[in-house]
Amino acid sequence: MAFRPKALFILDAVSFESIYGDEIGGEIASLVDLVASPLTRQVVTENPALLAEVEIVFSGWGGPKIDAAFLAAAPNLKGLFYGAGATGGMIVPEAYARGLMVTSAAHANAIPVAEYTIGAIALSLKQVFRLQRELHATGVFRRVNAADALAGGYRSTVGLISLGAIGRIVVPRLRAALPDVRIVAYDPFVAPSAAAALDVELLGLDEIFALADIVSLHTPWLPDTENMIRGAHFAAMKAGATFLNTARGAVVAENEMIAVLTDRPDITALLDVTHPEPPVPGSPLYSLPNVFLTPHIAGSVGEECRRMGRYMLEELRRYLAGEPLVYQIRPEDTAHTSHRIIG
Repeated sequence: MAFRPKALFILDAVSFESIYGDEIGGEIASLVDLVASPLTRQVVTENPALLAEVEIVFSGWGGPKIDAAFLAAAPNLKGLFYGAGATGGMIVPEAYARGLMVTSAAHANAIPVAEYTIGAIALSLKQVFRLQRELHATGVFRRVNAADALAGGYRSTVGLISLGAIGRIVVPRLRAALPDVRIVAYDPFVAPSAAAALDVELLGLDEIFALADIVSLHTPWLPDTENMIRGAHFAAMKAGATFLNTARGAVVAENEMIAVLTDRPDITALLDVTHPEPPVPGSPLYSLPNVFLTPHIAGSVGEECRRMGRYMLEELRRYLAGEPLVYQIRPEDTAHTSHRIIG
């Protein structure tokens, strides 16, 4: 008889439908013994006895914190299958010390972010956003000329801030889409040999902002990275350059960025994330003409969310077969990533 661990889905109802739904949820249910129908974090918190026999938790957005109380209520817990992105702030060190196996669909969630990034880079190198706002403001269809200094996709410079899960997907796809651009990156935790293998040149943070035609931020929000990007970085950008943030708003000193964007209408900020999120009412981010603000859509949306659920189903099959998990998160993976441990 096949091994069938006792399992439970714990996440928001909307998240369950987005990530798993009847199809993927049903496939998972055929491989495990579900102790209950999908439950919310609040229901489990109010009824911890539901966890007594659970060996595997399938989760996602709105899932539980794996803290001391959760561990005490779930003495048989062996695995957390997190069908979303980063697990940062969700798991206490004691969980890993107890041998909890954690796997995440962060790689699946990184794919649409990388796709969004490449599209934004291609448009930004043509200064699409600046030219579009000029057309709307003036009502004049003006032909571009040499004075516009459009970078284009030939021998222009793309700067990536951090070469984590998303950055390492961006690089090869960007090379396929725009083979003639120069890719430079800042990441103090990447060895020169690893960067060389990616055909990426490592530079200092200040250098990248001064050199790049577009700077794309992919740094996780950690205590050490809060306000890492300062006003001086924006002030140093080339005429017509673009800044793209699909990471976290708190990595940027937002008021300093706004001050420079106010003084430098030639540069553009494409912001899919802010801090706080959404921006406070009346924030200049809503009205500055050189800010292109979107509501955190770079990550998985629509059917893209099902890719994350599919990843967790595939990981479950590996687990049941006694095979190594492809996307397992180990304690040593958390120190400088968005999978940071609580505390």
